[in-house]
Amino acid sequence: MTTAFLERVALAWALAATLQLVLWLVQQRKRNAGIVDVGWALCFTPIVLVFAWRATACARCWVVLVAVVCVWSLRLGGYLIARGAARSPEEGRYAELRRRWAPHASRSFFVFFQAQAALAAILSTAFVIPFIAEPWEGSAPLRAAGAAISIVGILGESVADLQLARFKRDAANKGKVCEVGLWGYSRHPNYFFEWCVWLGYAVYGLAFGWWGLIALAPQAIIVASIFGVTGIPPTENQAIRSKGDAYRDYQKRVSRFVPRPPKSRSSDA
Repeated sequence: MTTAFLERVALAWALAATLQLVLWLVQQRKRNAGIVDVGWALCFTPIVLVFAWRATACARCWVVLVAVVCVWSLRLGGYLIARGAARSPEEGRYAELRRRWAPHASRSFFVFFQAQAALAAILSTAFVIPFIAEPWEGSAPLRAAGAAISIVGILGESVADLQLARFKRDAANKGKVCEVGLWGYSRHPNYFFEWCVWLGYAVYGLAFGWWGLIALAPQAIIVASIFGVTGIPPTENQAIRSKGDAYRDYQKRVSRFVPRPPKSRSSDA
């Protein structure tokens, strides 16, 4: 089991590293490192398809998981492309890295792209086990629950992204804080539902005994990244810089992460 597990993780890393190498070469010409996010999202589709191709467990153990991962990966990658992650101008955080890393930005971005490939390989451990192990008897409801949680996450994240995109398209909303739909219940509904996707993978993995516990680690990494330096903190710092007191008022009234009814404007913080 250990050998089979490590072989799959190595395959995942090789696929992700190759894709990110190609995208690094593209950004060398386009001068837009935001394409790394597109590569990270899309790489999970070939990874899970290769897992299916090399599967030793019965198809009923993993066929639903393949469908869920592919839908999530392609949806997120397509959204990032539509949002302009692969087009100029370069997103602010990457433009800042390019400035900070000069005159060795090319080399630093190569390391950065490959670090994202390594992260993808680590996160792919969330769905390795169903392809190489049999579930314990009577675990079908647990697998169904895991898939359902992930599907809810995909749907919720899709709705949040669409609501935000629609809000930003209206020129009258320039400089305003988005509080429409899900954004009126959570300041970061996209992050919350992204976590739900990975939580679903973890629940699905629990149907495969002790080895399935491995799937708990990736969702913990996702939570750490959301609440760490790459998720909520920089997003809110940028929002405060661009929207000022309007966003501070939003912070006082609306939940940071888990969606729940907002406080009234007259409530104390």
